[in-house]
Amino acid sequence: MNGPAADPAGTRRDWRIPRPLTEPPRTTAGSAQPEAAPALRVLVIDGESHAADGLVQELRRHGYRADSVGSGAEALAEHHRADFVLLDLDLPDLDGLEVCRRIRLAGDVPIITVTARASELDRVLGLQAGSDDYVVKPFGLRELLARMDAVLRRARPRPAGPRAAAAPQVVTHGPLRVDAARREILLDGRPLDLTPKEFDLLHLLVSQPETVHSRRRVMSQVWNEDSPHRGRTIDTHVSSLRGKLGSSDWIVTVRGVGFRLGEPWRMPRPASADSL
Repeated sequence: MNGPAADPAGTRRDWRIPRPLTEPPRTTAGSAQPEAAPALRVLVIDGESHAADGLVQELRRHGYRADSVGSGAEALAEHHRADFVLLDLDLPDLDGLEVCRRIRLAGDVPIITVTARASELDRVLGLQAGSDDYVVKPFGLRELLARMDAVLRRARPRPAGPRAAAAPQVVTHGPLRVDAARREILLDGRPLDLTPKEFDLLHLLVSQPETVHSRRRVMSQVWNEDSPHRGRTIDTHVSSLRGKLGSSDWIVTVRGVGFRLGEPWRMPRPASADSL
C-alpha cells in the first residue's frame, strides 16, 4: 500500500496512499452519534483526473469534504468555495503559478502546492506565488495530512492574552449566534456558509460589538500580521460577509478608523405603500 499503485491503464499514480491512520468508528443501530464540527472543504486542482480522484477519495475517508477540478479556469471559478486548496502546477490551460497568484490575491485560503516540479527554484517560485507549503510528488498521504494540519495551525489566530482566552464560546448579537467551539454561525437559526477567515473576522466583531476595530487590529487578530496594508484583503472579506449576512448594515465602516458590528434589526424599515 505504501508504494505507487498502477491504474487499470497501466500508468503509475504519482502519489502514495498509506493505510488509514485510524479505523472509522463502528456504530450500531440506535447508538448516539457525537456532533462534529463542519468538515473542512478541500479543493484538489490537478490536470490528471486519476490522481485527483484518488486523492479526493482518500481525503473524504479522513473526514474532509473534498472535490476536484482539472483546469486553471475551473480552479479560479471554484476556489472561493473552499477552505483549503491543494494545487498542482501542471495544468492543461493555465500555468499553476499564475493560478496560485490569482487565488492568493483573491483571499487568504490556505494553499499547498502538490506537484512533480522538484527543483529549488520551483519551490521558491511556488512559495513566492502564495503557497503556504510545497509538497513534491510522489508523497505519502500521512505527510500531506500533517502538512495541512500545520498550515491550519498557523492560519488560525491564537488568543492574544488572558482576556481573549477567557472569551465565551457562544456569543449572541440580536438574531446572530456565534459558537466558537463548533465554529458555527447562525443567523435567525440558519447556518451561514463562511470561510475560515470570514468566521474569524465576524467572531471578532461579535465578541466586542461596541468596539471599533482598527485595520491593524483586524490584521493582527485575524491574519496574525502587524501591518494593516495588505491590498484589499480586509475589504474583500467584509464585502463577502455583508453579502452572506444579507445586509451591509451588519458591518459598519468607520471612515479612517476601521469596522464595528451594526444592529440592522433595530433600524426602522421603510413604510410600505399600504400603510401610506
